[in-house]
Amino acid sequence: MVKWESKKIGDLLLLANGLVLAVVLSQLGTFYFFRIDLTEEKRYTIKQPTKDLLQSLDDDVYVEVYLEGDLNAPFRRLRKAVGETLEEFRVYSNNKVHFSFINPATAVGQSAQREFMASLAAKGIQPTNIIDNKDGQRSEKLVFPGALISYSGVEKGIMLLKGDRAKGSEEVLNQSIEGLEFELANAIQSLSVVDRKKIGFVTGHGELDSLQTASLENNLLESYDVFNIHIDKEFPLREYDVLVVSKPTRSFSESDKYAIDQFLLRGGKLLLLIDPLNASMDSASSENYFALPYQTGLEDQLFHYGVRINQDLVQDRVSLRYPVVTGNLNGKPQMTPIEWPFFPLINHYADHPVTRNLDMSALKFVSSIDSVKAVGIRKTPLLFSSGYSRNLTAPVKINVADLRKEKPEAFSEGPFVLAYLLEGKFSSLYKNRFLPDGVDSSGFKADGVYSKLIVVSDGDLARNDINFRTGQPQPLGFDSFSGYTFSNQELIRNMVAYLADDSGLIGARNKEVKVRPLDKEKIKNSRMMWQSINLALPILAIILFGILKAYMRKRKYGSFEKKMAIGNE
Repeated sequence: MVKWESKKIGDLLLLANGLVLAVVLSQLGTFYFFRIDLTEEKRYTIKQPTKDLLQSLDDDVYVEVYLEGDLNAPFRRLRKAVGETLEEFRVYSNNKVHFSFINPATAVGQSAQREFMASLAAKGIQPTNIIDNKDGQRSEKLVFPGALISYSGVEKGIMLLKGDRAKGSEEVLNQSIEGLEFELANAIQSLSVVDRKKIGFVTGHGELDSLQTASLENNLLESYDVFNIHIDKEFPLREYDVLVVSKPTRSFSESDKYAIDQFLLRGGKLLLLIDPLNASMDSASSENYFALPYQTGLEDQLFHYGVRINQDLVQDRVSLRYPVVTGNLNGKPQMTPIEWPFFPLINHYADHPVTRNLDMSALKFVSSIDSVKAVGIRKTPLLFSSGYSRNLTAPVKINVADLRKEKPEAFSEGPFVLAYLLEGKFSSLYKNRFLPDGVDSSGFKADGVYSKLIVVSDGDLARNDINFRTGQPQPLGFDSFSGYTFSNQELIRNMVAYLADDSGLIGARNKEVKVRPLDKEKIKNSRMMWQSINLALPILAIILFGILKAYMRKRKYGSFEKKMAIGNE
Protein backbone atom coordinates (compact mmCIF):
# COMPACT_ATOMS: atom_id res chain seq x y z
CA MET A 1 0.00 0.00 0.00
CA VAL A 2 1.16 3.56 -0.75
CA LYS A 3 1.63 5.65 2.39
CA TRP A 4 0.12 8.92 1.22
CA GLU A 5 0.82 10.73 4.50
CA SER A 6 4.55 9.94 4.20
CA LYS A 7 4.61 11.26 0.61
CA LYS A 8 2.90 14.48 1.70
CA ILE A 9 5.43 15.04 4.46
CA GLY A 10 8.28 14.42 2.01
CA ASP A 11 6.90 17.03 -0.40
CA LEU A 12 6.60 19.57 2.40
CA LEU A 13 10.17 18.91 3.48
CA LEU A 14 11.35 19.31 -0.11
CA LEU A 15 9.53 22.65 -0.37
CA ALA A 16 11.02 23.83 2.93
CA ASN A 17 14.53 22.90 1.80
CA GLY A 18 14.01 24.81 -1.43
CA LEU A 19 12.90 27.92 0.45
CA VAL A 20 15.86 27.73 2.81
CA LEU A 21 18.24 27.33 -0.15
CA ALA A 22 16.69 30.37 -1.87
CA VAL A 23 17.13 32.49 1.28
CA VAL A 24 20.77 31.37 1.68
CA LEU A 25 21.56 32.17 -1.97
CA SER A 26 19.89 35.57 -1.61
CA GLN A 27 22.02 36.39 1.44
CA LEU A 28 25.20 35.24 -0.30
CA GLY A 29 24.29 37.48 -3.24
CA THR A 30 24.51 40.52 -0.96
CA PHE A 31 28.16 39.71 -0.22
CA TYR A 32 29.28 38.38 -3.60
CA PHE A 33 28.04 40.63 -6.40
CA PHE A 34 28.19 39.40 -9.98
CA ARG A 35 26.41 39.91 -13.27
CA ILE A 36 26.43 37.69 -16.33
CA ASP A 37 26.20 39.08 -19.87
CA LEU A 38 25.06 36.34 -22.25
CA THR A 39 25.10 38.47 -25.42
CA GLU A 40 27.69 37.64 -28.08
CA GLU A 41 29.19 41.16 -28.26
CA LYS A 42 28.85 41.78 -24.49
CA ARG A 43 26.59 44.78 -25.06
CA TYR A 44 25.58 44.99 -21.39
CA THR A 45 29.11 44.70 -20.00
CA ILE A 46 30.51 47.92 -18.53
CA LYS A 47 34.22 48.52 -19.18
CA GLN A 48 36.54 48.28 -16.18
CA PRO A 49 37.66 51.98 -16.34
CA THR A 50 33.98 52.99 -16.18
CA LYS A 51 33.44 50.72 -13.16
CA ASP A 52 36.48 52.26 -11.45
CA LEU A 53 35.11 55.75 -12.10
CA LEU A 54 31.67 54.90 -10.74
CA GLN A 55 33.06 53.19 -7.65
CA SER A 56 35.25 56.22 -6.86
CA LEU A 57 32.39 58.76 -6.79
CA ASP A 58 32.32 60.88 -3.64
CA ASP A 59 28.87 62.36 -4.24
CA ASP A 60 25.60 61.44 -5.91
CA VAL A 61 25.12 61.92 -9.66
CA TYR A 62 21.73 62.97 -11.01
CA VAL A 63 20.88 62.34 -14.65
CA GLU A 64 17.82 63.79 -16.37
CA VAL A 65 17.16 62.17 -19.75
CA TYR A 66 14.83 64.03 -22.12
CA LEU A 67 13.61 60.97 -23.98
CA GLU A 68 10.06 60.58 -22.80
CA GLY A 69 6.62 60.97 -24.26
CA ASP A 70 5.25 59.99 -27.66
CA LEU A 71 8.39 58.57 -29.30
CA ASN A 72 8.58 56.49 -32.44
CA ALA A 73 10.05 52.97 -32.40
CA PRO A 74 13.73 53.90 -33.07
CA PHE A 75 13.80 56.50 -30.29
CA ARG A 76 12.02 54.12 -27.92
CA ARG A 77 14.89 51.72 -28.58
CA LEU A 78 17.39 54.48 -27.77
CA ARG A 79 15.46 55.31 -24.60
CA LYS A 80 15.52 51.67 -23.53
CA ALA A 81 19.29 51.46 -24.13
CA VAL A 82 19.88 54.64 -22.10
CA GLY A 83 17.81 53.22 -19.24
CA GLU A 84 19.73 49.92 -19.31
CA THR A 85 23.10 51.71 -19.31
CA LEU A 86 22.15 54.02 -16.45
CA GLU A 87 20.81 51.05 -14.49
CA GLU A 88 24.23 49.42 -14.80
CA PHE A 89 25.80 52.71 -13.69
CA ARG A 90 23.50 52.75 -10.65
CA VAL A 91 24.49 49.23 -9.65
CA TYR A 92 28.25 49.71 -10.03
CA SER A 93 28.18 53.10 -8.28
CA ASN A 94 26.51 51.60 -5.19
CA ASN A 95 23.30 53.55 -5.89
CA LYS A 96 25.06 56.91 -6.30
CA VAL A 97 23.74 57.38 -9.84
CA HIS A 98 20.11 58.49 -9.93
CA PHE A 99 18.26 58.96 -13.19
CA SER A 100 14.86 59.97 -14.47
CA PHE A 101 13.19 60.43 -17.83
CA ILE A 102 11.50 63.76 -18.54
CA ASN A 103 9.16 64.79 -21.32
CA PRO A 104 10.09 68.33 -22.50
CA ALA A 105 6.55 68.81 -23.81
CA THR A 106 4.95 68.57 -20.35
CA ALA A 107 5.53 72.27 -19.64
CA VAL A 108 2.17 74.03 -19.39
CA GLY A 109 1.56 76.45 -22.24
CA GLN A 110 3.46 77.13 -25.43
CA SER A 111 5.46 79.96 -23.87
CA ALA A 112 6.66 77.73 -21.04
CA GLN A 113 7.55 74.97 -23.51
CA ARG A 114 9.57 77.35 -25.68
CA GLU A 115 11.39 78.70 -22.63
CA PHE A 116 12.17 75.20 -21.36
CA MET A 117 13.39 74.00 -24.76
CA ALA A 118 15.52 77.13 -25.17
CA SER A 119 17.15 76.41 -21.81
CA LEU A 120 17.97 72.86 -22.97
CA ALA A 121 19.52 74.20 -26.18
CA ALA A 122 21.62 76.64 -24.14
CA LYS A 123 22.98 73.67 -22.18
CA GLY A 124 24.06 71.90 -25.37
CA ILE A 125 21.01 69.65 -25.78
CA GLN A 126 19.86 70.39 -29.30
CA PRO A 127 16.50 69.23 -30.69
CA THR A 128 16.13 66.73 -33.50
CA ASN A 129 13.19 66.84 -35.88
CA ILE A 130 11.75 63.37 -36.49
CA ILE A 131 9.32 62.66 -39.29
CA ASP A 132 6.97 59.73 -38.89
CA ASN A 133 4.37 58.23 -41.21
CA LYS A 134 1.57 56.41 -39.45
CA ASP A 135 -1.62 55.23 -41.11
CA GLY A 136 -0.80 57.40 -44.09
CA GLN A 137 -0.49 60.50 -41.93
CA ARG A 138 2.81 62.42 -41.93
CA SER A 139 3.76 63.96 -38.61
CA GLU A 140 6.74 65.95 -37.38
CA LYS A 141 7.94 66.25 -33.83
CA LEU A 142 10.88 67.77 -31.99
CA VAL A 143 12.82 65.34 -29.81
CA PHE A 144 15.64 66.25 -27.43
CA PRO A 145 17.92 63.18 -27.47
CA GLY A 146 20.14 64.40 -24.67
CA ALA A 147 20.71 64.30 -20.93
CA LEU A 148 21.60 66.76 -18.18
CA ILE A 149 24.10 65.42 -15.66
CA SER A 150 24.55 67.07 -12.25
CA TYR A 151 27.28 66.45 -9.70
CA SER A 152 28.10 68.50 -6.60
CA GLY A 153 26.05 71.45 -7.82
CA VAL A 154 27.62 71.52 -11.30
CA GLU A 155 25.75 70.35 -14.38
CA LYS A 156 26.57 69.47 -17.96
CA GLY A 157 24.39 68.74 -20.97
CA ILE A 158 25.34 66.02 -23.45
CA MET A 159 23.88 64.75 -26.70
CA LEU A 160 23.06 61.06 -26.87
CA LEU A 161 22.24 60.92 -30.58
CA LYS A 162 25.62 60.82 -32.35
CA GLY A 163 27.10 59.02 -35.29
CA ASP A 164 27.89 59.19 -38.97
CA ARG A 165 24.93 61.05 -40.42
CA ALA A 166 25.90 59.89 -43.91
CA LYS A 167 24.61 56.47 -42.87
CA GLY A 168 20.94 55.53 -42.55
CA SER A 169 18.91 56.54 -39.52
CA GLU A 170 18.96 53.01 -38.12
CA GLU A 171 22.77 52.88 -38.34
CA VAL A 172 23.12 56.31 -36.69
CA LEU A 173 20.85 55.13 -33.89
CA ASN A 174 22.91 51.98 -33.44
CA GLN A 175 26.14 54.00 -33.33
CA SER A 176 24.54 56.24 -30.70
CA ILE A 177 23.71 53.21 -28.57
CA GLU A 178 27.29 51.97 -28.92
CA GLY A 179 28.60 55.30 -27.63
CA LEU A 180 26.25 55.69 -24.65
CA GLU A 181 28.65 54.34 -22.04
CA PHE A 182 31.49 56.65 -23.10
CA GLU A 183 29.34 59.78 -23.43
CA LEU A 184 27.77 59.31 -19.99
CA ALA A 185 30.97 58.20 -18.25
CA ASN A 186 33.04 60.96 -19.86
CA ALA A 187 30.55 63.60 -18.68
CA ILE A 188 30.57 62.20 -15.13
CA GLN A 189 34.38 62.13 -15.14
CA SER A 190 34.63 65.76 -16.32
CA LEU A 191 32.36 66.81 -13.43
CA SER A 192 33.83 64.62 -10.70
CA VAL A 193 37.59 64.60 -11.27
CA VAL A 194 39.38 67.19 -9.15
CA ASP A 195 42.95 66.66 -10.37
CA ARG A 196 42.39 67.70 -13.97
CA LYS A 197 44.91 67.09 -16.74
CA LYS A 198 46.73 70.11 -18.19
CA ILE A 199 46.69 70.84 -21.92
CA GLY A 200 49.23 73.31 -23.32
CA PHE A 201 48.70 75.10 -26.65
CA VAL A 202 52.16 75.95 -27.94
CA THR A 203 52.66 79.54 -29.19
CA GLY A 204 55.55 81.56 -30.58
CA HIS A 205 55.90 79.95 -34.01
CA GLY A 206 53.01 81.56 -35.89
CA GLU A 207 50.42 79.09 -34.55
CA LEU A 208 46.68 79.77 -34.60
CA ASP A 209 45.79 82.47 -32.09
CA SER A 210 43.35 82.19 -29.18
CA LEU A 211 40.42 83.61 -31.17
CA GLN A 212 40.95 81.06 -33.95
CA THR A 213 41.00 78.16 -31.45
CA ALA A 214 38.43 79.62 -29.03
CA SER A 215 35.76 77.01 -29.78
CA LEU A 216 38.15 74.11 -29.26
CA GLU A 217 39.69 75.55 -26.11
CA ASN A 218 36.27 76.25 -24.58
CA ASN A 219 35.22 72.68 -25.31
CA LEU A 220 38.39 71.25 -23.76
CA LEU A 221 37.98 73.48 -20.70
CA GLU A 222 34.97 71.37 -19.71
CA SER A 223 37.33 68.48 -18.91
CA TYR A 224 40.88 69.90 -18.74
CA ASP A 225 42.88 72.92 -17.67
CA VAL A 226 44.01 74.69 -20.85
CA PHE A 227 46.97 77.05 -21.18
CA ASN A 228 48.81 78.95 -23.92
CA ILE A 229 52.53 78.42 -23.43
CA HIS A 230 55.92 79.52 -24.77
CA ILE A 231 58.28 76.56 -24.81
CA ASP A 232 61.40 78.53 -23.90
CA LYS A 233 59.67 79.92 -20.79
CA GLU A 234 58.14 76.61 -19.66
CA PHE A 235 61.05 74.18 -20.04
CA PRO A 236 61.11 71.31 -19.08
CA LEU A 237 57.29 71.25 -19.59
CA ARG A 238 56.79 68.55 -16.94
CA GLU A 239 53.59 70.01 -15.52
CA TYR A 240 51.67 69.49 -18.78
CA ASP A 241 50.09 66.23 -19.89
CA VAL A 242 49.44 67.05 -23.56
CA LEU A 243 50.98 69.66 -25.85
CA VAL A 244 49.03 70.85 -28.89
CA VAL A 245 50.87 72.46 -31.80
CA SER A 246 48.32 73.98 -34.20
CA LYS A 247 49.49 75.18 -37.60
CA PRO A 248 52.97 76.63 -36.99
CA THR A 249 54.14 78.91 -39.80
CA ARG A 250 57.61 79.78 -38.48
CA SER A 251 60.58 77.60 -37.75
CA PHE A 252 61.14 75.96 -34.34
CA SER A 253 64.54 76.63 -32.81
CA GLU A 254 66.76 73.69 -31.90
CA SER A 255 66.21 74.40 -28.20
CA ASP A 256 62.41 74.27 -28.70
CA LYS A 257 62.73 71.00 -30.61
CA TYR A 258 64.90 69.65 -27.80
CA ALA A 259 62.26 70.61 -25.22
CA ILE A 260 59.51 68.85 -27.22
CA ASP A 261 61.76 65.83 -27.69
CA GLN A 262 62.49 65.46 -23.98
CA PHE A 263 58.82 66.11 -23.09
CA LEU A 264 57.78 63.18 -25.30
CA LEU A 265 60.51 60.86 -23.99
CA ARG A 266 59.45 61.53 -20.39
CA GLY A 267 55.91 60.34 -21.11
CA GLY A 268 54.32 63.58 -22.30
CA LYS A 269 51.81 63.36 -25.17
CA LEU A 270 51.84 65.41 -28.37
CA LEU A 271 49.14 66.45 -30.85
CA LEU A 272 50.75 68.03 -33.92
CA LEU A 273 48.49 69.72 -36.49
CA ILE A 274 50.97 70.65 -39.22
CA ASP A 275 50.49 72.34 -42.60
CA PRO A 276 53.53 71.57 -44.79
CA LEU A 277 52.49 74.07 -47.50
CA ASN A 278 51.49 77.72 -47.31
CA ALA A 279 48.06 77.40 -48.93
CA SER A 280 45.27 79.94 -48.46
CA MET A 281 41.93 80.81 -50.04
CA ASP A 282 42.81 84.52 -49.89
CA SER A 283 44.80 84.21 -53.14
CA ALA A 284 42.89 81.35 -54.77
CA SER A 285 41.39 83.68 -57.38
CA SER A 286 44.82 84.77 -58.53
CA GLU A 287 46.03 83.23 -61.80
CA ASN A 288 49.60 82.64 -60.65
CA TYR A 289 49.17 81.57 -57.03
CA PHE A 290 51.28 78.58 -55.95
CA ALA A 291 51.40 76.92 -52.52
CA LEU A 292 55.01 76.63 -51.35
CA PRO A 293 56.48 74.68 -48.41
CA TYR A 294 56.70 76.03 -44.88
CA GLN A 295 59.98 75.48 -43.05
CA THR A 296 58.90 74.55 -39.52
CA GLY A 297 62.09 72.67 -38.67
CA LEU A 298 60.05 69.73 -37.37
CA GLU A 299 60.55 67.62 -40.50
CA ASP A 300 63.62 65.70 -39.28
CA GLN A 301 62.07 65.22 -35.84
CA LEU A 302 58.89 63.66 -37.22
CA PHE A 303 60.94 61.52 -39.60
CA HIS A 304 62.95 60.23 -36.64
CA TYR A 305 59.75 59.39 -34.76
CA GLY A 306 58.34 57.42 -37.71
CA VAL A 307 56.33 59.61 -40.13
CA ARG A 308 56.92 62.03 -42.99
CA ILE A 309 54.43 64.72 -44.00
CA ASN A 310 54.83 65.03 -47.73
CA GLN A 311 55.15 68.41 -49.43
CA ASP A 312 52.01 67.98 -51.48
CA LEU A 313 48.30 68.74 -51.38
CA VAL A 314 45.56 66.12 -51.61
CA GLN A 315 42.58 66.81 -53.85
CA ASP A 316 39.42 64.80 -53.25
CA ARG A 317 36.19 64.68 -55.23
CA VAL A 318 34.37 64.07 -51.94
CA SER A 319 34.83 67.62 -50.80
CA LEU A 320 33.30 70.69 -49.22
CA ARG A 321 31.41 73.14 -51.39
CA TYR A 322 32.84 76.63 -51.62
CA PRO A 323 31.08 79.68 -53.15
CA VAL A 324 32.77 81.18 -56.19
CA VAL A 325 31.77 83.97 -58.56
CA THR A 326 30.25 82.43 -61.69
CA GLY A 327 28.72 85.53 -63.31
CA ASN A 328 27.17 88.95 -62.88
CA LEU A 329 23.54 90.04 -62.76
CA ASN A 330 22.73 93.75 -62.86
CA GLY A 331 26.27 94.53 -61.85
CA LYS A 332 26.20 92.18 -58.84
CA PRO A 333 28.42 89.07 -58.66
CA GLN A 334 26.56 85.78 -58.66
CA MET A 335 27.91 83.23 -56.17
CA THR A 336 27.56 79.50 -56.79
CA PRO A 337 28.79 76.86 -54.34
CA ILE A 338 30.90 74.27 -56.14
CA GLU A 339 32.92 71.33 -54.88
CA TRP A 340 36.40 72.53 -53.94
CA PRO A 341 38.70 69.44 -54.00
CA PHE A 342 41.32 71.09 -51.76
CA PHE A 343 38.75 70.88 -48.90
CA PRO A 344 38.21 67.10 -48.55
CA LEU A 345 35.38 65.70 -46.45
CA ILE A 346 36.69 62.80 -44.40
CA ASN A 347 34.36 59.88 -43.85
CA HIS A 348 36.96 57.11 -44.00
CA TYR A 349 38.30 56.46 -40.51
CA ALA A 350 40.26 53.77 -38.72
CA ASP A 351 38.37 51.38 -36.45
CA HIS A 352 39.86 52.97 -33.36
CA PRO A 353 38.41 54.60 -30.21
CA VAL A 354 39.53 58.04 -31.46
CA THR A 355 37.56 57.85 -34.71
CA ARG A 356 34.89 55.17 -34.22
CA ASN A 357 31.35 56.22 -35.26
CA LEU A 358 32.36 59.79 -36.11
CA ASP A 359 30.41 61.96 -38.49
CA MET A 360 32.25 63.60 -41.40
CA SER A 361 35.16 65.93 -40.71
CA ALA A 362 36.03 68.88 -42.96
CA LEU A 363 39.74 69.41 -43.72
CA LYS A 364 41.36 72.25 -45.65
CA PHE A 365 44.56 72.04 -47.71
CA VAL A 366 45.68 68.71 -46.34
CA SER A 367 48.76 66.66 -47.28
CA SER A 368 49.54 62.96 -47.44
CA ILE A 369 51.60 61.27 -44.72
CA ASP A 370 53.99 58.35 -45.16
CA SER A 371 55.18 55.92 -42.54
CA VAL A 372 58.94 55.45 -42.14
CA LYS A 373 60.88 52.95 -40.06
CA ALA A 374 61.07 53.62 -36.31
CA VAL A 375 62.03 50.70 -34.06
CA GLY A 376 59.52 49.90 -31.32
CA ILE A 377 56.83 52.34 -32.50
CA ARG A 378 53.33 51.14 -33.31
CA LYS A 379 51.62 53.22 -35.99
CA THR A 380 47.90 53.49 -36.61
CA PRO A 381 46.57 55.50 -39.59
CA LEU A 382 43.50 57.39 -38.36
CA LEU A 383 42.18 59.49 -41.27
CA PHE A 384 42.03 58.68 -44.97
CA SER A 385 40.98 60.51 -48.10
CA SER A 386 38.44 58.78 -50.31
CA GLY A 387 39.35 56.51 -53.20
CA TYR A 388 38.50 59.39 -55.56
CA SER A 389 41.50 61.53 -54.66
CA ARG A 390 44.96 62.45 -55.88
CA ASN A 391 48.00 64.36 -54.63
CA LEU A 392 49.81 67.28 -56.26
CA THR A 393 53.47 67.85 -55.41
CA ALA A 394 54.70 71.30 -54.41
CA PRO A 395 54.66 73.90 -55.77
CA VAL A 396 50.89 73.41 -56.16
CA LYS A 397 48.88 75.83 -58.26
CA ILE A 398 45.66 76.85 -56.51
CA ASN A 399 43.15 78.53 -58.76
CA VAL A 400 39.37 78.41 -58.69
CA ALA A 401 39.13 78.73 -62.48
CA ASP A 402 41.05 75.47 -62.92
CA LEU A 403 38.13 73.54 -61.41
CA ARG A 404 36.32 73.57 -64.74
CA LYS A 405 39.29 71.88 -66.42
CA GLU A 406 39.55 68.91 -64.08
CA LYS A 407 38.50 65.48 -65.34
CA PRO A 408 36.85 63.09 -62.86
CA GLU A 409 38.97 60.13 -64.00
CA ALA A 410 42.10 61.94 -62.80
CA PHE A 411 41.00 61.44 -59.19
CA SER A 412 41.87 57.77 -58.83
CA GLU A 413 45.07 57.60 -56.77
CA GLY A 414 43.57 57.44 -53.27
CA PRO A 415 43.08 56.78 -50.52
CA PHE A 416 45.88 58.70 -48.79
CA VAL A 417 46.68 58.64 -45.07
CA LEU A 418 46.11 62.08 -43.52
CA ALA A 419 46.73 61.38 -39.81
CA TYR A 420 48.84 58.91 -37.83
CA LEU A 421 48.85 57.76 -34.22
CA LEU A 422 52.30 56.73 -32.96
CA GLU A 423 52.69 54.78 -29.72
CA GLY A 424 55.69 53.27 -28.01
CA LYS A 425 59.06 54.08 -26.46
CA PHE A 426 60.55 56.82 -28.62
CA SER A 427 64.27 57.46 -28.95
CA SER A 428 65.63 61.00 -28.85
CA LEU A 429 66.34 62.97 -32.00
CA TYR A 430 69.56 64.03 -30.25
CA LYS A 431 70.71 60.53 -29.41
CA ASN A 432 74.33 60.19 -30.57
CA ARG A 433 74.31 63.85 -31.59
CA PHE A 434 75.51 67.10 -30.12
CA LEU A 435 72.86 68.78 -27.99
CA PRO A 436 71.71 72.29 -28.97
CA ASP A 437 73.69 75.14 -27.50
CA GLY A 438 72.42 76.54 -24.23
CA VAL A 439 70.08 73.67 -23.23
CA ASP A 440 70.21 71.98 -19.85
CA SER A 441 71.75 68.59 -20.58
CA SER A 442 71.79 67.32 -16.99
CA GLY A 443 68.58 65.34 -17.34
CA PHE A 444 68.99 64.29 -20.97
CA LYS A 445 67.15 61.08 -21.90
CA ALA A 446 68.28 59.17 -24.98
CA ASP A 447 65.51 56.56 -24.76
CA GLY A 448 62.08 57.28 -23.42
CA VAL A 449 59.23 55.67 -21.55
CA TYR A 450 55.97 54.71 -23.26
CA SER A 451 54.25 57.70 -24.84
CA LYS A 452 51.87 58.72 -27.64
CA LEU A 453 51.96 61.15 -30.53
CA ILE A 454 49.27 62.07 -33.08
CA VAL A 455 50.24 63.84 -36.31
CA VAL A 456 47.61 65.41 -38.60
CA SER A 457 48.62 67.07 -41.86
CA ASP A 458 46.10 69.90 -41.51
CA GLY A 459 46.63 72.79 -39.12
CA ASP A 460 43.19 74.22 -39.93
CA LEU A 461 41.52 71.23 -38.27
CA ALA A 462 41.56 73.24 -35.03
CA ARG A 463 40.57 76.58 -36.59
CA ASN A 464 37.06 77.94 -36.06
CA ASP A 465 35.57 80.54 -38.40
CA ILE A 466 34.78 84.03 -37.15
CA ASN A 467 31.33 85.55 -37.56
CA PHE A 468 32.13 88.65 -39.61
CA ARG A 469 29.04 90.45 -38.27
CA THR A 470 29.68 89.96 -34.56
CA GLY A 471 33.40 89.16 -34.52
CA GLN A 472 32.65 86.12 -32.35
CA PRO A 473 34.05 82.63 -33.02
CA GLN A 474 31.76 80.10 -34.68
CA PRO A 475 31.56 76.51 -33.39
CA LEU A 476 34.51 74.47 -34.62
CA GLY A 477 33.49 72.53 -37.72
CA PHE A 478 30.57 74.82 -38.55
CA ASP A 479 30.30 75.60 -42.27
CA SER A 480 28.47 78.90 -42.73
CA PHE A 481 27.65 78.18 -46.39
CA SER A 482 25.86 74.88 -45.81
CA GLY A 483 24.84 75.46 -42.16
CA TYR A 484 26.24 72.03 -41.30
CA THR A 485 28.50 71.37 -38.31
CA PHE A 486 31.14 68.75 -39.06
CA SER A 487 32.77 66.61 -36.40
CA ASN A 488 36.12 68.46 -36.23
CA GLN A 489 35.63 69.39 -32.59
CA GLU A 490 34.64 65.88 -31.53
CA LEU A 491 37.57 64.43 -33.48
CA ILE A 492 40.15 66.62 -31.71
CA ARG A 493 38.46 66.11 -28.36
CA ASN A 494 38.74 62.36 -28.86
CA MET A 495 42.39 62.73 -29.85
CA VAL A 496 43.17 64.71 -26.70
CA ALA A 497 41.15 62.27 -24.58
CA TYR A 498 43.07 59.31 -25.98
CA LEU A 499 46.40 61.03 -25.39
CA ALA A 500 45.57 62.23 -21.86
CA ASP A 501 43.45 59.29 -20.72
CA ASP A 502 45.66 57.08 -18.55
CA SER A 503 42.61 55.25 -17.17
CA GLY A 504 41.54 53.95 -20.59
CA LEU A 505 38.00 55.34 -20.32
CA ILE A 506 37.93 56.18 -24.02
CA GLY A 507 38.15 52.45 -24.71
CA ALA A 508 34.39 52.40 -24.09
CA ARG A 509 34.02 53.91 -27.56
CA ASN A 510 34.95 50.49 -28.94
CA LYS A 511 31.75 48.92 -27.67
CA GLU A 512 29.83 47.17 -30.45
CA VAL A 513 26.12 46.51 -30.70
CA LYS A 514 25.35 44.31 -33.65
CA VAL A 515 22.15 44.83 -35.58
CA ARG A 516 20.65 41.59 -36.79
CA PRO A 517 17.84 42.63 -39.13
CA LEU A 518 15.39 40.08 -40.48
CA ASP A 519 15.49 39.21 -44.18
CA LYS A 520 12.24 40.79 -45.37
CA GLU A 521 12.23 38.92 -48.68
CA LYS A 522 12.76 35.59 -46.95
CA ILE A 523 10.01 36.40 -44.47
CA LYS A 524 7.63 37.19 -47.32
CA ASN A 525 8.37 33.92 -49.15
CA SER A 526 8.17 31.65 -46.10
CA ARG A 527 5.51 33.48 -44.14
CA MET A 528 2.79 30.86 -44.62
CA MET A 529 5.10 28.01 -43.60
CA TRP A 530 6.14 29.65 -40.34
CA GLN A 531 2.58 30.68 -39.52
CA SER A 532 1.46 27.08 -39.96
CA ILE A 533 4.32 25.79 -37.81
CA ASN A 534 3.60 28.32 -35.05
CA LEU A 535 -0.08 27.42 -35.10
CA ALA A 536 0.12 23.63 -35.44
CA LEU A 537 3.27 22.80 -33.45
CA PRO A 538 1.95 23.80 -29.98
CA ILE A 539 -1.28 21.85 -30.56
CA LEU A 540 0.63 18.83 -31.79
CA ALA A 541 2.98 19.01 -28.80
CA ILE A 542 0.03 19.06 -26.36
CA ILE A 543 -1.57 16.04 -28.08
CA LEU A 544 1.69 14.07 -28.02
CA PHE A 545 2.24 14.98 -24.38
CA GLY A 546 -1.29 13.77 -23.52
CA ILE A 547 -0.78 10.47 -25.35
CA LEU A 548 2.59 9.92 -23.67
CA LYS A 549 1.18 10.80 -20.24
CA ALA A 550 -1.74 8.37 -20.69
CA TYR A 551 0.61 5.61 -21.87
CA MET A 552 2.96 6.08 -18.89
CA ARG A 553 0.04 6.16 -16.46
CA LYS A 554 -1.47 3.01 -17.93
CA ARG A 555 1.87 1.25 -17.84
CA LYS A 556 2.52 2.23 -14.23
CA TYR A 557 -0.84 1.51 -12.69
CA GLY A 558 -1.69 -1.42 -15.00
CA SER A 559 1.30 -3.39 -13.70
CA PHE A 560 0.37 -2.47 -10.13
CA GLU A 561 -3.21 -3.73 -10.54
CA LYS A 562 -1.90 -6.93 -12.17
CA LYS A 563 0.37 -7.62 -9.19
CA MET A 564 -2.50 -6.97 -6.77
CA ALA A 565 -4.71 -9.44 -8.66
CA ILE A 566 -2.00 -12.14 -8.53
CA GLY A 567 -1.53 -11.52 -4.82
CA ASN A 568 -5.22 -11.94 -4.11
CA GLU A 569 -5.18 -15.31 -5.86
